[in-house]
Amino acid sequence: MLAAGKHWIEGVVMSWNLKGSYVETCSCELMCPCNLSLDHGATYDYCRVTLVFNIRDGSIEGTDVAGCRVALIADTPKVMTEGNWRVGVFVHDAASEEQFNRLVQVFSGQLGGPMAGLAPLIGEMLGVERATITVEDNGLRHSVRVGDMIDFEIEDIVPFGVETGEPVRFSGMFHPVGSDLTMAEAKRSRISAFGIDYEGKTGLSKSDFSWAA
Repeated sequence: MLAAGKHWIEGVVMSWNLKGSYVETCSCELMCPCNLSLDHGATYDYCRVTLVFNIRDGSIEGTDVAGCRVALIADTPKVMTEGNWRVGVFVHDAASEEQFNRLVQVFSGQLGGPMAGLAPLIGEMLGVERATITVEDNGLRHSVRVGDMIDFEIEDIVPFGVETGEPVRFSGMFHPVGSDLTMAEAKRSRISAFGIDYEGKTGLSKSDFSWAA
């Protein structure tokens, strides 16, 4: 029996892996209760979030996807575990047709992995579109642009009195990207895509996310 995410193609077991950096911003105040636990209610009567993946290295069933970028935007209920998420996906317009199709399979959960665990919470897929996606990491600051729909910048938070300059990190959280993400706050935010409009206030980043299935 094959493990989740692995498939037989002409007698060969195929699998996938992605490595890169990650940035998000959501509508909650610092810090987002949903990041503490998905079954905690959001700051408001909803949680709207943009998740951005900058893939530095990776292969999906034999297709090289290094250099590709993917952004997801979601509109969820106050308590995320209630489901009925509305989700839209952007894939960087430089991706080939084959890369595009493979990335959609991974980020929709079709090939297993972290997104497959979230798939039961999604009530409506709003669409998948190509767009120019730029991601810039500059020390503690991380900025993202997705076409003319999404433009935000977050800054990792260095706690008062920490002389090393190391930002504060979550540990042991449940999140599709990993259990240890860096806390950040939004410095700039203009987000309107797939009918989802919000101002990002808080954020998370991870310089070295790694997925495989």
